[in-house]
Amino acid sequence: MTSAAFHVEAADYAARHALLHGVRHAVFVGEQQVPAELETDDLDPLSHHVVALDAGGHAIGTGRLTPQRRIGRMAVLPGWRGQGVGEALLQALVAEAARRGWGEVSLHAQVHARDFYARNGFLPEGAEFEEAGIVHQTMRRRMDGAMRVRDAAQAEAALSAVIHRARRRLLLGCRDGDATRLGQPAVLRALRRFATARHDKQALVLLHDGDLAALPAPLLALVQRLPSVFQLRQPADPADAALAPACAVNDNGDCYFRPMGERGDGGLALDMPAHARQQDALFQRAWDAAGLCEGLRTLGI
Repeated sequence: MTSAAFHVEAADYAARHALLHGVRHAVFVGEQQVPAELETDDLDPLSHHVVALDAGGHAIGTGRLTPQRRIGRMAVLPGWRGQGVGEALLQALVAEAARRGWGEVSLHAQVHARDFYARNGFLPEGAEFEEAGIVHQTMRRRMDGAMRVRDAAQAEAALSAVIHRARRRLLLGCRDGDATRLGQPAVLRALRRFATARHDKQALVLLHDGDLAALPAPLLALVQRLPSVFQLRQPADPADAALAPACAVNDNGDCYFRPMGERGDGGLALDMPAHARQQDALFQRAWDAAGLCEGLRTLGI
């Protein structure tokens, strides 16, 4: 994986351990005050490591994939955060796990980084716990099928992942409680990122009850500011509302779907174009039969 400023490659631990530990020591020991003896362990020689190098060949980030099918030791130097380095490292490790034929991978996310892993397809599970003096959350991503979405935290993670991974087209079928989900911080950040990207893009939002007032104020403000990006419709016939899908679908082969719209549980399918096409078709059928939201005039759209 490459960019103009850096690239990510596999790193043989025996030959490049000093490079890897240099980054990890700076982040975990120097910055987060993790005891130095916890920075290394017996899994290091057995794990698959990746390293991010800047244009000059200097290490700026690292991560590993252990035999226990767990991603860990994700570290990016402070000056390189927010520039896609962590995401490139994570994608490289997920790709390696898929190449090995593993059905899923897990990780222990520091809670401040939970949204980062969520938007990259990892769902939280279980209670928070402390590790090396830092609060963590177990998260998991499945690669061999759709993931079950069971609770509100997983629903927020699933929705933010589909939105974050969208390229130019995003479909949102909103029903029963979805207004609350769209107002969650991670989801709003993903929507704002998508809507303000420089390339052409389109977000189609189907409100099953047509109630614009139920949408979170920050999202309504974004719709007003970027009317060329967002199109909002509602079922023309109230009888159609119960048939319209509750889903989020992007043009990257991802979808989050709730077969029983009145219930929060559902499934998240990543890199599964067949699932995405099925949900896209259901959405498009309902969209074509829908009409403009009655409240758009009050927003000046």
